[in-house]
Amino acid sequence: MPYSLDYRSLENTYPKSERLPPPPNFDKAVRATDHSSSAAAVKLKAANHAQIKEKRAWELATSPAKSLPMNAFMLYMSGNNLQIFSIGILVMLLMNPFKAFANINRVFAPFAPEKSNTTALGTLSLYKAVYVACNMLTLGLGLWKCSKLGILPTAGDWRAFSNPEPLFVNRDIVL
Repeated sequence: MPYSLDYRSLENTYPKSERLPPPPNFDKAVRATDHSSSAAAVKLKAANHAQIKEKRAWELATSPAKSLPMNAFMLYMSGNNLQIFSIGILVMLLMNPFKAFANINRVFAPFAPEKSNTTALGTLSLYKAVYVACNMLTLGLGLWKCSKLGILPTAGDWRAFSNPEPLFVNRDIVL
């Protein structure tokens, strides 16, 4: 006797998708109000959207500070000698803040209020100030590494170009 399986007989034993229980934490009431177009729902959506935009703007403003530990570790691992690897890391570390300063208005344009000029410096000025401060920390870290490598000139480097003050000898004093 050959074995065969009739799949039509299994349809009645397994529930269909309409008969499945809802997944955990699923609420039909929330889903039904999500698509409503009442004035209160529209205001609530706008308020939620504004809060999300504000939160994302803060995340973007503080993102350069979040990369400081990684950059510091990269500088530590590059060593204290002038090599192509350490110079490459320094160039990247010193150029990225300047690129960020040049693109600051374009970066914060998606988070600007709807009825404002997105390219004005006054729009989202607190977020932009935090962004600039965090990028200045990155720039300071790069300049510190430059001074540790001896790339930045110090006061001793300029002494050869200065005129020494003449020493006056008082010849009236007899010893």
